[in-house]
Amino acid sequence: QVQLVEFGGGLVQPGGSLRLSCAAPVGIRSIYAMGWFRQRPEKQRDQRELVAVITAGGSANVADAVKGRFTITRDNAKNTVYLQMNSLKPEDTAVYYCNAVISALENYWGRGTQVTVSS
Repeated sequence: QVQLVEFGGGLVQPGGSLRLSCAAPVGIRSIYAMGWFRQRPEKQRDQRELVAVITAGGSANVADAVKGRFTITRDNAKNTVYLQMNSLKPEDTAVYYCNAVISALENYWGRGTQVTVSS
């Protein structure tokens, strides 16, 4: 079992910024993709939505809802992925989950970190 450790959630006012980070064990030699999903308060667990994902080669896919506001980056040497969230909106309020895909059979999730955007 691979444990993903997430940092950076919290409470922020609309228009503010937060930075999330997620670290996988450095002993893993190759992680195909790392990214972030979120589950909004009104949604169920199987309704997590993609926020952004990035491959080891640096190819990123960012959801339309956050494009231009959120940036995903990755440090392969540290097996760490970052999500810089700017211009946050109340509708960004959710539990954000880190995801790591090592292979077709190895897909891991973090425990989630709460992001609340409210005045």
